[in-house]
Amino acid sequence: MNAVDGSEHYERTSNEPPPSLLTIIIDTNPVAWAVLSETLTLSQAVANLLVFINAHLAFNNANKVAVIASHVQRAEFLYPPPIQAPIVSAVNGTSHTEALPDDSDTDMADVPIPPSTSIHQKLILNGPAPLNTNGAHAPFLTRSNTTLANDDANIYRPFHQISTALLSSLSTLLATTTASSLTTTSTTALAGALTLALTYINKQTTLLTTPASSTGATSSSLNTAAATLTSRILVVSVSTASPSQYIPFMNTIFAAQRLQIPIDVLALAGLSSFLQQAADATNGTYISLCSAASSSRTTTVSTTPATHGLLPTLLLAFLPDRTSRSHLIAPTEASVDFRAACFCHRKVVDIGFVCSICLSIFCEPPEGAVCLTCGTHLRLGKYGGQPAVVVRKKKRRRKDGEGRDTPARQYLQREDR
Repeated sequence: MNAVDGSEHYERTSNEPPPSLLTIIIDTNPVAWAVLSETLTLSQAVANLLVFINAHLAFNNANKVAVIASHVQRAEFLYPPPIQAPIVSAVNGTSHTEALPDDSDTDMADVPIPPSTSIHQKLILNGPAPLNTNGAHAPFLTRSNTTLANDDANIYRPFHQISTALLSSLSTLLATTTASSLTTTSTTALAGALTLALTYINKQTTLLTTPASSTGATSSSLNTAAATLTSRILVVSVSTASPSQYIPFMNTIFAAQRLQIPIDVLALAGLSSFLQQAADATNGTYISLCSAASSSRTTTVSTTPATHGLLPTLLLAFLPDRTSRSHLIAPTEASVDFRAACFCHRKVVDIGFVCSICLSIFCEPPEGAVCLTCGTHLRLGKYGGQPAVVVRKKKRRRKDGEGRDTPARQYLQREDR
């Protein structure tokens, strides 16, 4: 047919780099940030992360970003913000539902201040709020004290939207955190945040790789290269992961490893063996900025992080995507702590018992020698029994008439020596 119509046919391919999705998980544990408030505040860390996000978006117009807060007892999206509930208004005794427009701007109204306790003062984004003349705390997130003004035309609009939405969502999250939730548990829901990140990456990948037939184009009329989405996850950690989250945490690591999604870790304080294993299993980068001991098994939380090196570390170590890292040498940790947590008591062990069927780990033999996961009867053999001690028989010596050993016996003694 090409010779009949005489027209030239082209195969249009895209030479542009594939879009990259960066999912950032911020550890917003108030207890951990209260310890680091004298050297590194949450507002300083968020400011450095915003510069890092802007640099990622500036590389390619098609790049995407998502920010998830790993908070106590839950994990929430900071950006993109969750869909707001419809407004319900009562008119003449009847309720009317008004849906919010998609392009509506978020009104950053003053957030009510929690009770004036020592723990709530640490939850404020920019540190303890100053007192007014009336003795009350000033609002910590308003239109006047934000770094970005809504009417500033010198700021790139996508940068402004991300900054506004991120600060608003983070302030709302901290304001809704109560002291009772902190006294119940102080662990961070890191496994839940990783699950949200993987589900969001899967959704964006599915939307990008939609078949061309759904848009009305056919493969014969348009031959384009299939777009691929290179995704990665960055975890900014300030606390150690709880051993109770070992099973769901390892499930997320295996899922990311199967999907070829690297998990990068930036530890500002504390050393977590689970995060080291996540970075090692997914070919990610693990960097610790805290001045802790050189041993990989040290679990002491440091309070002197390298605050001045936070932004250079983000730009130099974590900015390249998965495609660019094949040409670079990643500055990751050389030693990895591969210890696991037992399934019975949720504590990290060096030596334990492993089920041969489901590979469950136990720090001690379970009751009745039955696996707690799959119910398989474990064969422990003679574990716990006393070892059999065999008494060595004494050899009788041959002696001559004068009570001395014979020459043959002396020769055998020399051979034994």
